[in-house]
Amino acid sequence: MTDRAVSNRVAQIEPQQIRRLFDLANEHDADDLVHLELGEPDFPTPEHVVDAAATAAREGRTNYTPNAGIRALRQAIADRLRGRDVDAEPNRVVVTTGGVEALYLTLLTVTDPGDEVVVPTPAWPNPLSQARLTNAVPVEVPLSPVDGFAFDADRVVDTITDRTGAVVLTSPSNPTGRVFDVSAMERVVEAAVSHDAYVIADEVYHELIYERSQSSLAAVTDYPERVVTIDSCSKTYAMTGWRVGWLSGPAPVTSAATKIHESTTSCVNTPAQYAALAALTGPDAPVREMKAAFERRRDAVVERINELPSVSMTVPEGAFYAFVDVSALRGSSIEIAERLLSEYDVVAAPGSAFGDAGEGYLRFSFANDLERIELGLDRFERMIETET
Repeated sequence: MTDRAVSNRVAQIEPQQIRRLFDLANEHDADDLVHLELGEPDFPTPEHVVDAAATAAREGRTNYTPNAGIRALRQAIADRLRGRDVDAEPNRVVVTTGGVEALYLTLLTVTDPGDEVVVPTPAWPNPLSQARLTNAVPVEVPLSPVDGFAFDADRVVDTITDRTGAVVLTSPSNPTGRVFDVSAMERVVEAAVSHDAYVIADEVYHELIYERSQSSLAAVTDYPERVVTIDSCSKTYAMTGWRVGWLSGPAPVTSAATKIHESTTSCVNTPAQYAALAALTGPDAPVREMKAAFERRRDAVVERINELPSVSMTVPEGAFYAFVDVSALRGSSIEIAERLLSEYDVVAAPGSAFGDAGEGYLRFSFANDLERIELGLDRFERMIETET
């Protein structure tokens, strides 16, 4: 008999600082909070997508589906990937409850307890916490702020050893918006293969790359059997709450992930799967409109931040985040974020939420309406003027 209330692997997981600010904001007594902390498009889900879900529900398509997802959706996902020159087949696609579950199922599948999971940082924190939940060991590889956190293949390759089970590469990056060079990522795949490890390519923001196109990693590597691609409907189609994502990769991985899926969530919400099918196969005008709006907002944010004293940022090449250097301000990034909330009514994500390399930064999401973004930056400017 012990006094332990929960497992050690759960006890070591700290609540994410992004949610901490979100929760503090919900308790904050202010009539006009500006929310710039969450990566959630402010656009409605396209109407034809909503209609598809409603039709599916009304027609009684509300039963269990195969664990891997309905065949038509897996075919549409494979078609999407083949459009990016990825060798994909519907029987090597698993539909998941968002990209978050896709990543978790993949880590459960390709790592053993004690394996290392290599993550270049600053990075979305879920790969680090999920590695701990799978009894793997997260290994942060800090990228350099000197060049705006550009992807450094040498740093990552030097970290890969025989203890490595997986490397997680998120491009475009959350939180920096940097798009990783494909040839550099190829070098990482080669290093991973030489140590019998996998590379997980998180491409959730792939459709939100500005000014240029980008190949999927699985399309350009000589070792596609060692790459698992993660994607979702959340960001591209303004479907964050619908919770539909997927993983695609080699048959042994997708088969094993499907087996785990059976023991966890069984299958994704059925009407939501039909909504995702409509999103992938329907008109893409709403996607183009959202992307154009995000790009305009990005340009406005970059221009405004560059006008402010004491802070700076690198132009994001994708996604919808501004990662702003606030190291000239007083305190840690979490303290600055809390002060920005309590005194100026703006919610931002502290850079430390994205690994040690993010300390001294704030992440502002420009997925919000431009008028709200400008109001938030007005208040941020007042904070800077007061404190510097």
